[in-house]
Amino acid sequence: MTFQFPWAFLLLALLPLLWWLRNRKFASRTGAIRFSWTKNAAKSGRSLRQRLAFLPGVLRALALVFIIVAIARPQKGLEKVRDLNKGIAIEMVVDRSSSMGQEMVYDGQRMNRLEVVKKVFETFVLGDGDDLKGRGSDLVGMISFARYPDTVCPLTLAHGALPRFLETVHLAQSRSEEDGTAIGDAVALASARLKTAEEVMAAQAPDRTDRYHIESKIMILLTDGMQTAGERDPIAAAKLAKEWGIKIYTIAVGGGEAIQSRDSIFGTFLSLGQGQEMDTSTLRAIAEETGGRFFEAQNAKALKDVYSSIDELERSEIESIRFMDYKELFIPFALAALIAVALEIALNCTVFRKIP
Repeated sequence: MTFQFPWAFLLLALLPLLWWLRNRKFASRTGAIRFSWTKNAAKSGRSLRQRLAFLPGVLRALALVFIIVAIARPQKGLEKVRDLNKGIAIEMVVDRSSSMGQEMVYDGQRMNRLEVVKKVFETFVLGDGDDLKGRGSDLVGMISFARYPDTVCPLTLAHGALPRFLETVHLAQSRSEEDGTAIGDAVALASARLKTAEEVMAAQAPDRTDRYHIESKIMILLTDGMQTAGERDPIAAAKLAKEWGIKIYTIAVGGGEAIQSRDSIFGTFLSLGQGQEMDTSTLRAIAEETGGRFFEAQNAKALKDVYSSIDELERSEIESIRFMDYKELFIPFALAALIAVALEIALNCTVFRKIP
């Protein structure tokens, strides 16, 4: 409980003064009758009416206390915080062709490029408590592609489900009908998903559409190769993304980092990662066409640094509005004062009536 006018409690200091003035006034007006002998009257004791004669005065004091509390205007306030989110719609587009099966070192462990990309992307979205703060207020989705693009995770604010979606992403088998690199088709599909981001938001959280604003739409395209499949040209798909206001960051991942290998006969030796033909000029052109940036990540650390750079470039703020929802509580105190005054008057006019 809070009080709008707490200074009103200073009036309580006047109550002892009023009590003293009242007693002094009645003491000066008290009538007296002379008796020749009063010992027998003293032996008779005090009646119940005499013992309760203080009640009218107490009721008047209580009435004054209640009135002062009512003047202080007690309130019960509940502070509410409403976040006006300005989020970013992010679509991750990951190459899962067989070439992504080459190994990289991540946190001292050897794993294929696809697994490293999945782990770094998960950290980018959920945060690591250090460099990457997470994308808590952003719509995040994921598309994987080899010969054909697939929606792995739809755009969502429920980022807790992302790890399970990532578990379903696997390498395409080499020399299979599924293998290939359809960059143009993947970019086109991701652009279509981002174009309808507002509709997705309205369907997922209809109660937030009035205060959630998609500030920008970005795509993070990650591949280690060049276009070998698909119907759409990557540059044409980039122009479509630009038309829909989508910015694309492209990442060329992989390179000739040294990998430790162990042989039972010759022991441990270093081998260089196999070279992979990569169309960096096309990736650079896609980024420049849409106003994004092109990055190269030769190893896991460089890849994490790339995501840190994107995290800094595409950061939205959350504007919070705080307000108090008050309930006025002075009415019960005012009614209590009225009841106390009414009881005092009733008692003074009946049980405790004095003549004169």
